[in-house]
Amino acid sequence: MSQISLPFDWVGQGTGEDFLVSDANRIAVRHLESWRDWPLSVSVLTGPPLSGRSILGQQFARMSGGTLIDDAQGQDEHKLFHAWNEAQTQRRPLLMIGQASPAQWTVALPDLRSRLAAAPHVAIAEPDEALARALIERGLATVGASYAADLPDWLLRRVERSYAGIAGVARLLNEASLSSGRKISVAMAKEALQGAGFLPILPSDPSH
Repeated sequence: MSQISLPFDWVGQGTGEDFLVSDANRIAVRHLESWRDWPLSVSVLTGPPLSGRSILGQQFARMSGGTLIDDAQGQDEHKLFHAWNEAQTQRRPLLMIGQASPAQWTVALPDLRSRLAAAPHVAIAEPDEALARALIERGLATVGASYAADLPDWLLRRVERSYAGIAGVARLLNEASLSSGRKISVAMAKEALQGAGFLPILPSDPSH
């Protein structure tokens, strides 16, 4: 897993830290970096909530001088259509960002629908194991709470493998640590997760 120098906002705020690149997002990152080689002047980027898709889009706009339309699937269709045509005539790259694949967007304009179908589409996947572990560690360190060395691996085996799920767990544990003044141990994490109704931890769990 590598890093590129981007602010990463998976916890909902700019941290100023590097954006973590793994197999979950590598194709999307490389596609945006190679915008000069796009077959069209338009591409679509999608990804789950808190995956950093908007941050990547902002970086793309800075490095390419192109146009960014975030939350494109909720934008006026005529606006998208005109932006598409402008990108082609001016050869200025356009990146549209959404959560769902363009094939799932509700589009009434036939010409826009056909253009979206022809556009290159890259997607950020939910985090793989390496990225999930790194996000857990980053989330736990967000407000400086101290935690046991075995906690990230313990959480990795139990928390929902999603950006939003990891962010929620990290936020919960940070709040628990701040309110109690205690170091986040596995026992403390287990108690907090059960109390908040996160993914159930079976009573037969042999660890801790």
